[in-house]
Amino acid sequence: QVQLVESGGGLVQAGGSLRLSCAASGSIFSINGMGWYRQAPGKQRELVAAITSGGSTKYADSVKGRFTISRDNDKNTVYLQMSSLKPEDTAVYYCNADIKTATVVVRYWGQGTQVTVSS
Repeated sequence: QVQLVESGGGLVQAGGSLRLSCAASGSIFSINGMGWYRQAPGKQRELVAAITSGGSTKYADSVKGRFTISRDNDKNTVYLQMSSLKPEDTAVYYCNADIKTATVVVRYWGQGTQVTVSS
């Protein structure tokens, strides 16, 4: 069984920073891509940032220059450093990881962590 456990969400004022972490554990052979999505009330879940096993990254236009995704392959952990936060960044943030177990690759999701940015 594989689990993704997120941490680091909270309440912050506009202009502030937060760092989210997501650690994968369980029967993991290797991890391909990892990423962060978010879902604001009444909106669809959207991609925030993603990172490949080799370290290539992509970002949503709305967060470019403000957010940085990184990963520690030894710790099976992905991070999202968020700076210059805006009220419109308020959402539940979910991490995901494409994890190879014995024979298949499965996309797993974290439970979500709330980020609230006050104006």
